[in-house]
Amino acid sequence: MNGSTTQERLLAALRPADLAEPPLRWQQQKSVRTRVRLVEAAFDCLVRGGYPGLTTQQVAEQTGISRGAMHHHFPTRLDLVSAVIDHVFYERMRLYLDDYLKDLARRDNAEIVAIASAAHWRSVQTREYAAYLELAVAARTDAELDAVFAPAARRYDQVWISEMIESFPFWRDQWEAMKQANDFVIAAHMGMLIQRPVLGEARTEQVNRLVAQFASTLYRR
Repeated sequence: MNGSTTQERLLAALRPADLAEPPLRWQQQKSVRTRVRLVEAAFDCLVRGGYPGLTTQQVAEQTGISRGAMHHHFPTRLDLVSAVIDHVFYERMRLYLDDYLKDLARRDNAEIVAIASAAHWRSVQTREYAAYLELAVAARTDAELDAVFAPAARRYDQVWISEMIESFPFWRDQWEAMKQANDFVIAAHMGMLIQRPVLGEARTEQVNRLVAQFASTLYRR
């Protein structure tokens, strides 16, 4: 697998407009930097105060940007939320790939499954995943948010599923088993993260080992 090519292809498919090729004009560059700064502040508001805490007023106060400038970049709360969603999915993929790809050299196929599972478990403990989880939970009861979040979540899933056959070529003849292993790890890790305060570190680690072992058994050598 060409990790660099895979990473470039996946990130290009999910890259927010703010992170596309930098504009040539200085004023446009300044505008992009301001938008990214606002989105970063929105991440913090989301993780700290949940979805109700993500407001244009809170973000403006945290960044010290005037309300007028805030509304120039994001006229409504939903505009801000949409940008945050785009960045959440992009950053989740970027961080996961950085972690996963650095540990692939000279590994056998079973080890690669375990490495992918371990990297995903680390990824769900990031600020980016915390933001994703807040949005996913809020979207269950907020139709306006769900109308933006659900399509982005499905697109993220489609981009990753379509790329998995390139990332894990040894599963090529076991496509359905590979998708099942992927879905199982994702669902298990979300549940483990939510239950972690109840399970404690020792039980969580035991379950995590079982998750990796089961995902590996789905690969038939």
